[in-house]
Amino acid sequence: MIPEVKPAEARTARRWRSISALALVLSAAGGLLLAATSALPKGDRPETETYLGYDRSIQLTAEQEKIRVAALEALPAPCCKNFSAATCCCKCNMARATWGLAKHLIAEKGYDASRVREAVAAWHRAINPRGFSGESCFNGGCGRAFAKDGCGGMKENELIF
Repeated sequence: MIPEVKPAEARTARRWRSISALALVLSAAGGLLLAATSALPKGDRPETETYLGYDRSIQLTAEQEKIRVAALEALPAPCCKNFSAATCCCKCNMARATWGLAKHLIAEKGYDASRVREAVAAWHRAINPRGFSGESCFNGGCGRAFAKDGCGGMKENELIF
């Protein structure tokens, strides 16, 4: 004989299942949030030096290069708004680090153009929270730190931070 379940007991069991499911969803969402925030750029010297190293060491395939260009063409170069971040006007430390970050995200993380663009824009905000004028290359900014609306220098081994 099957025991009879009272309506009140059934409602209580359903509530506990709902609460358990909600807790599981919230736990997963919290893990995703933690993963997303831990990937936020620091905008510091060691991070920038890492990105410069990526630019030197990572060679993209032709297909990967198309992704890099598509991602960065949509962003103005922070130091020279007459050019996109894909080309910049020169190989300053800003451009090299930007390109290195993009290469890393494409070649090693599998990012598409949209995600690369978002990540590069976030790094640009991290290295200069006040924003860039886009005029650095025209007003002596090549030798200034990023946080002072500059290019961070022209020689890779002489990063101005």
